[in-house]
Amino acid sequence: MKLLIVGLGSMGKRRARLAKGMDASVEIVGVDSAEARRAEAKELGLVQDAWASIDEAVAAAHPDAALVCTAPLSHAAIISELLDHDLPVFTELNLVRDGYAENMAKAQAKNLPLFLSSTMLYRRETQYIKQAVQNFGKPVHYIYHIGQYLPDWHPWENYKNFFVGNARTGGVREIFGIDLPWLLDAFGDVEKMTVQTDSISDLGLPYPDCATLLLRHKSGAQGVLAADVVSRKAVRNFECFGDGLHLFWEGNPKALYEFRDGDKQFVDTYASFEHDSRYSDNIVENAYVDELANFFDVLKGTETPRWSFEKDLAAIDLMDAVEQA
Repeated sequence: MKLLIVGLGSMGKRRARLAKGMDASVEIVGVDSAEARRAEAKELGLVQDAWASIDEAVAAAHPDAALVCTAPLSHAAIISELLDHDLPVFTELNLVRDGYAENMAKAQAKNLPLFLSSTMLYRRETQYIKQAVQNFGKPVHYIYHIGQYLPDWHPWENYKNFFVGNARTGGVREIFGIDLPWLLDAFGDVEKMTVQTDSISDLGLPYPDCATLLLRHKSGAQGVLAADVVSRKAVRNFECFGDGLHLFWEGNPKALYEFRDGDKQFVDTYASFEHDSRYSDNIVENAYVDELANFFDVLKGTETPRWSFEKDLAAIDLMDAVEQA
């Protein structure tokens, strides 16, 4: 199989590295408008060759599928162009609904897979939480805080120079885009939401740097979801409780606990896990691998995607409502 990766920044390089680690026979080529990124990806051995445009890459390399790893606001046009070349598409988070209806219709008409990343759905901790809540079968509440100081997201560049500096794809919206899918998957659709937003930093952002949501799910679950780009220590603190269930998670595989037999008991969801030291300890490589494996199996016709453009519209509706509150 030959993969075309569009966008050779940090995520494109990560996808290339992991894909080669999963299957050494996979051939990878790339597209990036920046000559320096193309050269770096080739020097690192992540791609065999790279071009400045999709047309050039497709004509020269004849890939079997494509991964879109560019900034979110560019996704719609790139996905459309790749579908025009009859390529199955894997795309990173879109964060906005641009091109959803058109690209879903085009993929359906061409009978091409349109695969949307939602990496938190592949975390074994979130899947354990989902299963525990379903097995419990009674109402639960949860409290969930996710935060990280925005300048620390990409320390190698100014936060105003990549997509989190844009009001449409800001850092708080990015957090919701990452975490709402698994919360909707675990606790069900949201029927009511109350929103509070604030700006408490000197970051000079064109959007509030903190948001707190009170979510009422149709399942009867209720949650407090707080996201910010101000917390100086990267934090992901989750607690879920009901009359007979109490779960705790601090965002990494070594910090999932369940209260039973009078004490907090560690829940081991990974026999082993991979972590890239350049990122916070709540970034686990296994989930990215499992997600790519799902995509490859979708291409083979043996699996279906865990997330979809159709499902993602519900998350985007919530993100839009937060910004309109």
